[in-house]
Amino acid sequence: MNTKDFLRLGIPLGEATRRATDFVAQYVLGGGDRSRLTEEVAAVVANPSAYAADPLRAAFAQALLSAPPQPRATPATYHQWGEGLDQAAVMQMEKACLLPVSVAGALMPDAHVGYGLPIGGVLATENAVIPYAVGVDIACRMKMTVLDIPAKDLDGKADRLTRAIEAETRFGVGATFRQRRQHEVLDRDWTVSPVTKQNRDRAWAQLGTSGSGNHFVEFGQFTAHAPILGLPAGTYVALLSHSGSRGTGAGVCDHYSKLAVSLHPDLPAELKRLAWLALDSQPGQEYWQAMELMGHYAAANHALIHRHIAEHLGATVLLDVENHHNFAWKERHVIESVAREVVVHRKGATPAGAGVLGIIPGSMATPGFVVSGKGNAASLNSASHGAGRAMSRTAANAKFNWHDVNRFLRESGVTLISAGLDEVPMAYKNIREVMAAQQDLVTVLGQFDPRLVKMAPSGERPED
Repeated sequence: MNTKDFLRLGIPLGEATRRATDFVAQYVLGGGDRSRLTEEVAAVVANPSAYAADPLRAAFAQALLSAPPQPRATPATYHQWGEGLDQAAVMQMEKACLLPVSVAGALMPDAHVGYGLPIGGVLATENAVIPYAVGVDIACRMKMTVLDIPAKDLDGKADRLTRAIEAETRFGVGATFRQRRQHEVLDRDWTVSPVTKQNRDRAWAQLGTSGSGNHFVEFGQFTAHAPILGLPAGTYVALLSHSGSRGTGAGVCDHYSKLAVSLHPDLPAELKRLAWLALDSQPGQEYWQAMELMGHYAAANHALIHRHIAEHLGATVLLDVENHHNFAWKERHVIESVAREVVVHRKGATPAGAGVLGIIPGSMATPGFVVSGKGNAASLNSASHGAGRAMSRTAANAKFNWHDVNRFLRESGVTLISAGLDEVPMAYKNIREVMAAQQDLVTVLGQFDPRLVKMAPSGERPED
């Protein structure tokens, strides 16, 4: 038995869960019948007073008697896609479903551990927004433009494409433009939150930059399997980018996450990072408006990157597709047979309502996909946001070396301009397996194969 089993039996988080683990270990080591283990634990949960003096069960029973009540008697229902997911990520989802404001959830096949809600976690709440269920990098998003550049330029004029990327964006923590970019997002109301008001100048300096960690700008070959928004089926050159709201978004998350925690002092320690703000409260309204502003700001970053690179190359845009994947939306869903408005948090998950276009990238040397959502209600109209990490950044840095990675990239036909070792393809899950696990969530319309990739240089800390 594990923590997931304990939660399903109604054992509160904290000391009671730890004592349940101790009891299971002692029961098994003492020769107890393993087939009766669930029954034995359930009996103590049902009537802890009856076991308060039992030598084997007393500590467990006393912990149950003194435990604060669970936020929810039973977890909200969630559905999972993909097999063999990291159990720590699954447990994060289980715990999120214990929140009193949670009403439904979904776990995508690229799921891995995050702060509070797992990356690849989708959570629907009632009249509440959870800053850490949106994420540190608010409105992190994808954007792809198909350009009227000859396909042969990916090889024959790679230097020219490289110069365009390096001239028209910046990478890394604190990266800015000396000659600042201009965009109408600066004309929006930045006084909606003290955080956005204070950081407007910082946001302006970083406008059009790409950040660090798994953020990238890359050229590749895009194959449209069928017409997409007027673009005929065929093979094209495309520009793909991945980044979010930079330091200002992180500042918004930090401020309102701390505020949410202070408003819920009775939350178990395991749920602190999932503290919420009521939407009908002043802090909730402030955060929501700041989040929306960061959505516009992240979109502006991508718009400037793509606009300036296209202008640098004298290219015309033939197709434009983009989507957020760290955000919260007010949506109507049927939950427990009742249609209601809920707040759907997609932390590292792509909106996949019926006919909604999205981009699901792989890694720097594996394909990404333009998809159309199928509107699967069980997934809360969501899909994965990428391949998902197969190992931590620390583990990747310890396991891989550039000699072997560069050979793999050459064999894959990829030229790497810059990146950290923790972002190599082998640190990620198999994107084709991820896509196979969500065939009921999206339809693949086209495939993007990376050819020329730029990420933040080694040594930059991640922002996800």
